[in-house]
This record gives sequence, C-alpha cells and structure tokens, in this order.
Amino acid sequence: MKKEKIAFVGVGRMGANMARNLKDRGYQITAVNDLDSQAAQKLADELDAKNCDNLAELTSLADVIFTVVSNDNAMRNIFMEEQNNLLIGAEGKVFINCATVSDKIQKEIDSAAKAVGACTLEAAMASSISQAREGKLFLIIGGEEETFLKFKPILEEMSVNLSHTGDIGKAAQVKALVNMVMNINTAALAEGLGLADALGLDLKMITDVFAQTGANSRVLETDSDDMIDRDHEAWFMAEHAAKDSGLAKDLADNVGLSLPLNNATKAQYDKLTQIGKGQLDKSAVSELTFLSRQ
Repeated sequence: MKKEKIAFVGVGRMGANMARNLKDRGYQITAVNDLDSQAAQKLADELDAKNCDNLAELTSLADVIFTVVSNDNAMRNIFMEEQNNLLIGAEGKVFINCATVSDKIQKEIDSAAKAVGACTLEAAMASSISQAREGKLFLIIGGEEETFLKFKPILEEMSVNLSHTGDIGKAAQVKALVNMVMNINTAALAEGLGLADALGLDLKMITDVFAQTGANSRVLETDSDDMIDRDHEAWFMAEHAAKDSGLAKDLADNVGLSLPLNNATKAQYDKLTQIGKGQLDKSAVSELTFLSRQ
C-alpha cells in the first residue's frame, strides 16, 4: 500500500476512473464527494472509501485531495463556502486541481490554501475517460516546482506524460489554448462535412481525402464518424466546449487580442447549448451544419 491517503471531490466519469486507477496502483482512496451523492456512495462502496458530505471531514481523511469539478463557481464553492469547505483544517494538505477552469480561480485557491498552510497544484487533463482509467492521461501541471517534484510519483501513476508549464495559473492558460484549438478544429470539420453532404458528396470518401491532405487532424480521427452517424454520446460535452472557448476569449481580451475564429466557434457551441443540446458531445456541433438536420 502506498503511503499517501487520497480523496476525490468530483467523481463523474473522469474523477471516478482516476480514483479507480490509483486504487489499482496501491493507493488508499479514503474519501469521495460529489453533488450526485448516489454516484459518490456507489464509488465509495467500490473503493472501500467514505462518502463525505462534509468537505472538511474529507480533507481530514486524506493527505492529497484531487478536485475534478465543472467550472470556477464550483471551485469557489468547494474551497470558499463559509461553513463547509476543503480548507478547514487543511494545514499540510495538497490539493491537486484537475478541472478546466480560469487561471484567476486557480490563483485565488492557491492563495487561500497557502494562508492555511496548504499547497496546490494544477493538473489539467488533456485526455479521455478510458485514459483516466488506464493511467494514461496527459497532464498539464502548474505550480511550484518543489511541490510538483514532491508529488510527481503520484501524477506519474496517472499519466503517460507530464508537462510542467510554470507557476499556478499557467496550466489553466495552456489547457484553455488546447481546448480552443480543438474546438475550432471540431467546428471546422463539422462545416466541411456539412458542406460535403449538401453537395451530395460521399462522406466516407471525403474523410479519406481529408486524412491524406492538409485537412487532416486529430479531431478527424475522433469525431468524423460520430458526426456522420449522429452518434453524440458525451465524451466531452458541448456546453463544456462553450465554457472553454469562453476561457480562451477571456484570456485574449485580457491581453487585447482578437480571436475571430475562437469567437465564431464559441457562438456555435453557445447556440447548441441554447437549443438544449449542450449535454451532447462536442461532435453535435455538426447538427448545426448539415442542411438535413436544420
């Protein structure tokens, strides 16, 4: 059994599978928490952990606390809610924050943690659910190098590659850029396939041509079949794509840079969310680009 006791806040499909992977690798998962209390209890039973409604109790049961929550507000709630938060009794603890959130909130949480004698790392994930389960994530790390090196062995159990990008906030910036480019590529592919379909071209032929030309991309490999087959089971939800494109827009606005492609992509994902399809996979942006689906 590895010496560090580990807890997870946010045990959706990514968080739960990260916890399972670390359990398999000899770590004791002592506590979990999630807004979906039934899912948290089920995972707690599976991992022989405690499902903690009280966040301070969860902190008391672990040395390392991973957070995998949805947005800045969720981060602020779990760390700064007055009566029930992770920083109560947190001296000596480390919080490894894996959510795709703003650099601003990461810095706020880091300052609050330091004030109570705790520390934080960012470990932004650029990977999928299956990779979380297998310990093959690509993790983008932000934080003090000394803290990173201390907890690097745990992070290496979760990943095939680590990239330490600098101080707290830098990993959030890098992850926003990653998702910005991915979302632009996804929206561009949806438009290409939508136009091909409107022209009566064979879509299998088009994807084969794309794959051998400058139109090739990682998104072509992961999303083209789903777009064609209208299979939009959520691996990365459209509403999260909208949020992440918004994070990139905020970064650009802060430095006075215009990003017209990102703005157009965000508008598409905002529209998809507004028409009630935000919880479909990001490939569902193709529902806006095929004439037959309008």
